[in-house]
Order: sequence, then structure tokens, then C-alpha cells
Amino acid sequence: MMKIGITGSIASGKTTASKILSKKNGPLFNADKIVKKLYVKDKFKKLVAKRLKFKLKSNFKKELKKTLLLNDKNLKKLEKIIHPEVRKAMQSFVKKNKRAKILFFEIPLLVESKLYNFFDIIFLIKCKKSIRLKRYKLNGGNIKLFSFLNSQQLMDEKKAKFCDYIIVNNNSLSVLKKKLLNILKKYE
Repeated sequence: MMKIGITGSIASGKTTASKILSKKNGPLFNADKIVKKLYVKDKFKKLVAKRLKFKLKSNFKKELKKTLLLNDKNLKKLEKIIHPEVRKAMQSFVKKNKRAKILFFEIPLLVESKLYNFFDIIFLIKCKKSIRLKRYKLNGGNIKLFSFLNSQQLMDEKKAKFCDYIIVNNNSLSVLKKKLLNILKKYE
């Protein structure tokens, strides 16, 4: 079984690239989906509110964003809660799909979390900051939150050292698809 990791900075096109790569080629694990599932669990919300010292109100995500923007150390505290849960889900995904030839993993903080040894191949999806910001805003994202999250991630140049393929995603969807599938052909 081959494990392929897909990573990149915020709004770089990781999800699109992951879908292109995994379509008809193997199951896809999405770390962001695991995190979204955590965010709706009351037990998780209570734990996060307690550790980050904020009152649990009706709009958990809004309070969490405000808390993260007030103190950047809170992001590290949050990651210490989330990352073990994501790793458990990854292991479960591997067990569930043990007969698959290729497994795909979309993990935004793959390098930052030092998960690079878990994968056989890693794709870094790279994109100009101005394009990423535009995409983020189009999806209803907050500029302050984008800037904060972007500043907390490693620069693409540092991530690239741990990746096998660097895909620049500044052009059209068809260009991205062609680049990705040409590389994937080598492993089929």
C-alpha cells in the first residue's frame, strides 16, 4: 500500500488537488473534515473552552476565532488537542482501507506536525499569497484570520524540503489536473 500526502498553505488548492488525485485511484482522508466533526461535539467544545480559557457560548467557532486572534499561543494549545485526534482517525482510516493500493491524505499541517515519515510520497500544493487570499475571501473567510493562520504555517520553501513534488497552482483547474495526473501515472 502506498500512502500519498497532500499539503500546502491555507487556500492553496489542497482539497481540489486531493480530489483530482484520489478520484478513481483510492480512498481520501481529509484532516479538515475530521476537525469539523470534532467542532460539533459538546465534549470537545467544553475541553477547548476550558484549555483556552473562554466562555462556551452559542457560537463556538466565533468565540474560538476571537480567542485565537487575541493570543497566538492559543493556536498551539488547540493543536495539542486536535492533532492526536487526527492521528487516531488516520490510523483508523489505514486499517479500514488496508486492501487499497493507494491511500491519499489531505493534511494542511503535514510538515508542521512532522508527519512526513508516515508517507511514501508527498505533494506540496503551492500558490501565490494574493491568489490564496482571494480564494479565502471568496469562501467567506476573514482577512485577519487568513493573515493569522498564514503566519503560523511554515513558508512553502521550508515545507518543500520534506516534499517529493511541488505543484504550483496559480493557473487554471485544467493545468492543475494535468500536472497532478502526469505525476500520478508514474505510480499506477
